[in-house]
Amino acid sequence: MTEDNETLDVYAWNVNGLRAATRKGFCEWLHGSGADIVGVQEIRALRDQLPKKVAEPDGFYTHFFPARSKKGYSGVGLFSKLEPDEVQTTVEVERFDVEGRVQFARFGALQIANVYFPNGSGTNRDLSRIPYKLDFYEHLRELLQPAVERGDPLLVMGDFNTAHKPIDLARPKANTKTSGFRPEEREALQEWFDAGWSDTFRHVCQQPERYSWWTYRGNCRERNVGWRIDYILASPGAMEFFVDADIHHDVMGSDHCPVSVTLHGDVLG
Repeated sequence: MTEDNETLDVYAWNVNGLRAATRKGFCEWLHGSGADIVGVQEIRALRDQLPKKVAEPDGFYTHFFPARSKKGYSGVGLFSKLEPDEVQTTVEVERFDVEGRVQFARFGALQIANVYFPNGSGTNRDLSRIPYKLDFYEHLRELLQPAVERGDPLLVMGDFNTAHKPIDLARPKANTKTSGFRPEEREALQEWFDAGWSDTFRHVCQQPERYSWWTYRGNCRERNVGWRIDYILASPGAMEFFVDADIHHDVMGSDHCPVSVTLHGDVLG
């Protein structure tokens, strides 16, 4: 946080392999970003496989939750200048927990869920994972709903693997049958907003062509042919402390870029 504790800057970033991102300058970005809390997704590594400079960066508390189902897959990680009061990694369903998809961290009154939501495409791009994805969306939302209704300040952040509306991807008409923009996936995300969550970026920016992921194929990033599938959602209790939100499209090192939210420091209680 700033010296006067006025604001808290929280970032989420799918790094598409934390070891690869480290080689591409992740640690330099971390120390220069001004971030107080960073949640990363798709770390694809065990803690002991990570270089020390990213496993134990100066000035940051770290916690990693890799997938148990298979090596080099999924996983989430937390970097924080503030040591959390607690970190939990279960959503109480084994078929979700084994894939290393969620970290719940509490900082005073503020709770943050760092999440790597499933992709609906199977290994053969056959849409076979969509039922699993939809079940995950529903289960996590229902798990958090009591805290939302209590008015607790919560953030749910990470790679949601779904573009919400046509404005959120460059070619919506061409992707209506593609996982990430299928009607059932968009509806599952809409249910979060119907339950009271706010899309922090859209709270401040309604402009098109603001994306957070670009395929490596076809120079899509250079041409800005992308998707906005990375979000920070805020509960009504967290929105009371909302200051700003952004997408940091100029940050390289992954096929995704970081997204951020700034909250008033009083959110910590």
